[in-house]
Amino acid sequence: MNDRSKVAVLIPAAGHGARMGGTPKQFRLLGGSTILLRTLGVFESHPLIDSLAVAVHSDAVEGLADALRRKGIHKTFDVVAGGSSRQESVAAALAVLPDTVDVVLVHDAVRPFLPSGRITAVIEAVREHGAAALAVPLTDTLRRGERGLFGHTIDRSGLYCMQTPQGFRRDWFEDAHERARQGGYSETDDVALVQRLGRDVKIVEGTSSNIKITTPADWALAKALWESEQAEIS
Repeated sequence: MNDRSKVAVLIPAAGHGARMGGTPKQFRLLGGSTILLRTLGVFESHPLIDSLAVAVHSDAVEGLADALRRKGIHKTFDVVAGGSSRQESVAAALAVLPDTVDVVLVHDAVRPFLPSGRITAVIEAVREHGAAALAVPLTDTLRRGERGLFGHTIDRSGLYCMQTPQGFRRDWFEDAHERARQGGYSETDDVALVQRLGRDVKIVEGTSSNIKITTPADWALAKALWESEQAEIS
């Protein structure tokens, strides 16, 4: 795979965000725009990204497509109805990608603080190794617990906290999702699906700012990060 291979980003955004309550988290406003639009903006501005595909709840398809047109998205994009699970939503977005795409990235809709350089690093790793994903090594002490009491300490060396984007050769990724569909199984992320094929996935170092907004505490941190970014710009 060469450095001219075209790259698409899939954003599964059909969830209801039960842990946050109220408006689904991807549609919450952060600095006057939804978190989802801010996340998409990160990829819209990246020079190596050629197209975008977003999977949302069926009721939100037309509204998001209109919002993207009003925003003036210059890259090719599709908005499709997602499924009842993240895996189904990713598969729905994968199905509408242009035939010219060779590299597929999957990114969480509620990670709007992804640095541009980390996108580049994942794409380069996929082009070289076939599959790669962002992750950060665990630094906190880990202990087992039972009946409200601490048990033994777990060795954290070699343990990572997964982030997105996760990236793959398109043929590997389509094969992984087709095997899952035929086999009737699911995984918590796409790395695990591709690993089921016996493929190795390259670790690309992530960053602490690439937070996933899933809880009220995450939301408070996101607002603080946003305000900090705006202060730096001004």
